[in-house]
Amino acid sequence: MTALVLALVLAQYTPQEAQSLFVEGNDAYYKGEFATAKERYEKLLQADLGGADVLFNLGTTHLAAGELGPAILFLERARRLSDDDDIGANLAVARQRQVDQVVGEEGAVPFTQRLAEATDEQVVGIAFLVVWWLGFVLLWLTWKREAGSRVVPGLVTALLLLVGTALGATLAVHAHVQATVVEAIVMPESAMVREYPGDTAKVSFEVHAGLKVRIMETSGRYVRVRLQNALEGWTEKEGVVSL
Repeated sequence: MTALVLALVLAQYTPQEAQSLFVEGNDAYYKGEFATAKERYEKLLQADLGGADVLFNLGTTHLAAGELGPAILFLERARRLSDDDDIGANLAVARQRQVDQVVGEEGAVPFTQRLAEATDEQVVGIAFLVVWWLGFVLLWLTWKREAGSRVVPGLVTALLLLVGTALGATLAVHAHVQATVVEAIVMPESAMVREYPGDTAKVSFEVHAGLKVRIMETSGRYVRVRLQNALEGWTEKEGVVSL
């Protein structure tokens, strides 16, 4: 048995064992034993059992331990799986503690990305299928009617198909954003951002733990990052972790 297969086998837990790890992590957190709590939650993540609850608890534990980069990373991941108010509240607390409070970030975020973040892909997909199906059914029924009675059904059909087109375009935006936008969180307390990828390059500015950046390209051990206010530069890729 190879080491990889052995690791995969050992990483599997029964539902009872997984629940026990989760409870042990919670107990350790409330006792202030943050290292133990993180270890329990991370075991669940390694076994691909990291739902929103596990990610939320792990992020909250890092936040309590003062580890801002991992805290925001796991809370952001949890928020992508759930819109629970507690996740948003803890994420807001973590962001208030960031050193970098980027000015003008909303206007710098592309419209397509803001649209994707503001809409639920699954809901849009279901709505698209329903509206498109109804539109074509009504189109067929309208065509079967006598010429003089097609006006109102025809207008309704056109409206449904128009809405379906808009929903389809929104789905396309989601696909485009997922394929092109790579967001990441700065992990170390401080990371230098240089003019070009290289140790001798001039430092343009610094970024700090918890800041969300967009990865634009990679060159060796460096990545070009863009802040939400459009500032760009190169930093070591080991200092940022993708969402």
